[in-house]
Amino acid sequence: MTTQQSTSTKKDPIKTKKNLRWHRDKDREIVKGMFKFYEVPGGLMSFVYKEYKEDQTERFDLVDGEIYSVPLGVARHLNKNGWYPVHAYSMNEAGVPTMKVGHKKRRFGFQSLEFVDIDDLTEDKGIITVEKIG
Repeated sequence: MTTQQSTSTKKDPIKTKKNLRWHRDKDREIVKGMFKFYEVPGGLMSFVYKEYKEDQTERFDLVDGEIYSVPLGVARHLNKNGWYPVHAYSMNEAGVPTMKVGHKKRRFGFQSLEFVDIDDLTEDKGIITVEKIG
């Protein structure tokens, strides 16, 4: 009886660490843009941010309509996490009321003045819900 050694499916820790370092370095690049506070026009939003274990926790105080230089990771955070779902009700085919996400309500964002992130070029069309009518 012979036993075969299976190929390891574990990730190479050296390659993973280099990849993580590359992402961290990219997220630390400073970008310039305008902060938009859709929820409170003209308002101030304060938050703390720490993405990677090696990073220090940073505090950001941003005013709507002002131009800031922030790390790319912070700009991504502002654009990807600044929304909440607005729920709606509908009837399913059995006539039972069901809840669904009607649309996303954007709270805040960061409009670039100099960078284009290839990962973020896809147009956000919100959540699309398919329903049977009639």
